[in-house]
Amino acid sequence: MFTILVAEDNGDMRELFCTVLAEAGYRCVPAVDGLDALRKMEREFVDLIVADIMMPGMDGYELTRMLREAKCEIPILMVTAKDQFYDLQKGFKSGADDYMVKPVNVRELVLRVEALLRRARISSDKKILVGSTELDYDSLTVRTGDKEKVLPPKEFYLLYKLLSYPNKIFTRPQLMDEIWGMDSETDERTVNTHINRLRERFADCPDFDIVTVRGLGYKAVKNIE
Repeated sequence: MFTILVAEDNGDMRELFCTVLAEAGYRCVPAVDGLDALRKMEREFVDLIVADIMMPGMDGYELTRMLREAKCEIPILMVTAKDQFYDLQKGFKSGADDYMVKPVNVRELVLRVEALLRRARISSDKKILVGSTELDYDSLTVRTGDKEKVLPPKEFYLLYKLLSYPNKIFTRPQLMDEIWGMDSETDERTVNTHINRLRERFADCPDFDIVTVRGLGYKAVKNIE
C-alpha cells in the first residue's frame, strides 16, 4: 500500500482528500501545515505529498523548496486556490511535480496521484519487475523464472516496499509503521523475523539481496540493472 501525505490546513478539505485517496487504495497521513508534514515524515516514509500552498507556519512553497534542497525526490502535487500563471510558475520552480487549482475534482486528484507514482517508476498495476523476478501486489505472488510463491501478507508487503525503492534505507520504526501500523503492539523484532524469513525464501534468487545497514535498518539491492 502506498502512503500519501496530505498537507492541508482546512480540516474539511484535508478529510475529503484523505477519504477519497483511502477509497482509491492509498494509506493517508494528514498534516495541518508544512512544519507538521516534516514532523510526520521524520516518523514514517511516504510515497507522495499532496500539499496546499497557503498554510500557516510553513506554506507549500517552502515545504517543497526545503525537501528539494535536501535532495528529497518524493513526488509533490500542489493544490491551491490561486490560478494565476505566476503562482503556477512559482510552484513548479520550487520543485512541484504537478499543480491543481481549487475547487479540486477529487476523481482527477486520484488520476494525477496515479500518474505521479507511475512517473516515479512505481507500477500503476501494482507489479514490480526485478530481473526475472516479478511481484504481483494483488495476488501476493512472487514469480522467479518458472517458480511461483504466494507469501504471507506482511512478508509480501515488506518485500514490496523494499523493492519499490532499491537502495533506499528504511529504519525498523518506518517499516513497523508502514506494514504493521502505528498502533500495532508488536515490537521491532518482528521486522527482523520477517526479514530473516524473506532471506531464507529467496536465498537462491539472483536478482536482489536484502541488506542490513548496521545501526539504521534495511535496504534492497538489485543485482541486475
